[in-house]
Amino acid sequence: MKISIFGNEFQHESLEQVKLLLSLLHDTGAELWGDPSYVHFLNHEVGEIPYLNVFGKGAAVRADVAISIGGDGTFLRTAQAVAVQGVPIMGINAGHLGYLTTVDISETAQAVKCLLSGDYDIEERSMLQLMLPSGYEEAKRFALNEVAILRQDTSSTIKLDVSLDDVALTTFNGDGMLLCTPTGSTAYNLSVGGPILHPQSRCFVLSPISPHALTMRPVVFADTSMLRVTVRSRARLFQVSVDGETIDLPSGTTLRIAKAPFPTRVIMLKGHRFARVLRTKLMWGKDNRGEE
Repeated sequence: MKISIFGNEFQHESLEQVKLLLSLLHDTGAELWGDPSYVHFLNHEVGEIPYLNVFGKGAAVRADVAISIGGDGTFLRTAQAVAVQGVPIMGINAGHLGYLTTVDISETAQAVKCLLSGDYDIEERSMLQLMLPSGYEEAKRFALNEVAILRQDTSSTIKLDVSLDDVALTTFNGDGMLLCTPTGSTAYNLSVGGPILHPQSRCFVLSPISPHALTMRPVVFADTSMLRVTVRSRARLFQVSVDGETIDLPSGTTLRIAKAPFPTRVIMLKGHRFARVLRTKLMWGKDNRGEE
């Protein structure tokens, strides 16, 4: 089995558990390949790991499994690297909330056992595809969580003309708008008042960000739809953030956003289900009355 390893170079607290994970995987006979920056970090912090190879450009996507060690940001970066080739991802949480990384790093031994025995499920998570006008490098970009259209660092709002399947939907002024997947509904979308969706839902959410209108509310629509958004700003530029990767675009640019032609495949261990994550990590419905 060939396994690609991605990690967070800024987390030092869990290095011993990471070494244990890599050792356990090596003992199974797995061929381990690491993201170059993460391998460099590990070599500097814990010494060279001789059985952890460094992959070159494109090598990660040829793995049988990808393992993301860190938080949700690391998981999103891993998805950007391997989702297009259908490589399933196991997320091991060495961060804080870890909503996407459902396996805690304290469960390392059990996770390796389940991985080898095939005792897990694979969930296919819908992604978004952002299509930029021709002439841009990487004219198509993909997001597991969200595409956020944002004003620049000015006090002026931006104006957004939005159409759904080539039918005018709305025009509003505000700080921006967010288009998120069901997986991303518990991220930025949650902070701007959008609904929480089950990860297997076949829909997306449009959530306005600080709209200057009393009637603007989040909208849920089918994932077969195509959104077209034209953005106008008094500033010369506005921003588009694709799972945290920001692009500056000129005022007047029209963007198209639709479902990506491929999903992110997420490895889920038995018992790690949406209801459990919602209850234990987001504390959904927790009643604090009577607690000191």
